[in-house]
Amino acid sequence: MEHENRDNAFKHILKYTGLFGGVQGLSILVALVRNKIVALLLGPMGMGLMSLFNATVNFVSSATNLGLGTSAVKDISEAYAIEDARALSRSVQVIRAWSFVTALLGLLVCAVFSPLLSRYTFGWGKHTIHFLLLSPVVAMTAITGGELAILKGTRHLKGLASISIINVVLALVLSVPLFVVWRVKAIVPSMVIVALSQMIVTIAYSYHYCPLHWAFNKPILMRGWGMIKLGVAFLLAGMFGSGADFLIRSFVNNTGSPDTLGLYNAGYMITVTYGGMVFSAMETDYYPRLSSIVNTGAQLNDTVNKQIEVSLLIISPMLVALIVGLPFIIPLLYSGAFSPIVAMAQLSALALYLRAAKLPIAYLPLARSDSRAYLLMEGIYAIVYILLSFVCFHAMGLLGLGLALVLVAIFDFVMLNVYMRYRYGYRFSKSCWSLLQQQLPIGIVAYALTWMNHNWVYWVVGVLLTMLSLGLSVRKLHSRTR
Repeated sequence: MEHENRDNAFKHILKYTGLFGGVQGLSILVALVRNKIVALLLGPMGMGLMSLFNATVNFVSSATNLGLGTSAVKDISEAYAIEDARALSRSVQVIRAWSFVTALLGLLVCAVFSPLLSRYTFGWGKHTIHFLLLSPVVAMTAITGGELAILKGTRHLKGLASISIINVVLALVLSVPLFVVWRVKAIVPSMVIVALSQMIVTIAYSYHYCPLHWAFNKPILMRGWGMIKLGVAFLLAGMFGSGADFLIRSFVNNTGSPDTLGLYNAGYMITVTYGGMVFSAMETDYYPRLSSIVNTGAQLNDTVNKQIEVSLLIISPMLVALIVGLPFIIPLLYSGAFSPIVAMAQLSALALYLRAAKLPIAYLPLARSDSRAYLLMEGIYAIVYILLSFVCFHAMGLLGLGLALVLVAIFDFVMLNVYMRYRYGYRFSKSCWSLLQQQLPIGIVAYALTWMNHNWVYWVVGVLLTMLSLGLSVRKLHSRTR
């Protein structure tokens, strides 16, 4: 019976990882078409400018959203789990009220500090007016984040999948015509229009499932105070992540050039962002499931390790194919001007093996409402990532940024396993070690292959390595789900 339950749990994880991985895959295909068009229209410099604006807006959003996107999911999941319609309605009201507060806060912060953002983000040019115009994007992002938290907490998975696809299609349809007409000048207007469309689509779905019953008063806000106190720790942790991204991009822009930043952003997107589509199930299925486990011990370990296994089994063959195929993929998705990022992107892809193995572990403090532990881990990671990026970029340029991603992934994997074992008694399973020892060497060999000429031998060996990784994954999945 225990073996059957474990297999059922494995099938459940595989089902929802596959569902949201598929949705993300479709979304990414559309996003790739958009990026290809934008890259051709704007070039590396334009992509660099857009990257800086997006990184800055994300940083301001993270600094002002009070961690609502994370703490609200846990709060509303608890109300949903006990099937109390009244408690659920109150939780939804509280989240919407606080979303409005964080939206106003974010708008004001972005507007008031726009001169400073311009000065320290770019170091050249006058971009204060651009950040003023982008302040509504911060507000709309806060509203959208609150409604997404409601949908996640109430397990409306189909709605979340539909929103993801619709939003990326709208981003393509609405922004590309602007870039065609105004080129670089369209960056800010396109960001505003895309944020507005995403907010409208998300609200439409959320209000359909959870109708609006607006309440904004002191009792409502006070009910959410516990959620906000927990969220503030997550806010600080989020600021570490977005702040690290912001500082690294600003450093690359000021030390190198906007062209270099555009290349780095493209390489980061094609590997870390797009390659991470397998991890989308973390926020929608795994996190609420992990949060429902009351005690530490065997059940907690089993839940985390099964998620690691599924993530490794799915992403490993994709990473081998990505590493081998990037010399063809980069010019296809962007343009020939982006070819210098191939080596950086191939090296960066190796970091995703360890990301697949450590991300489920990183959710343990979130699920236990252990804000101090989460804050500590995120803070240490951000500091090490920034330092490694600065040193490696100075020594090796773009390739150094790829090396920094791999080194910080190794550091984070070791740190999390040591700390979580001490904190919660978590142990990385033998099955997970076995998978990592099988798949990671194939990825390393694939990366070593990239140092040879891209002749027929390169492609034949690359295809064989991909098939080997795929065969190992299919065999393991079959044995666990039959």
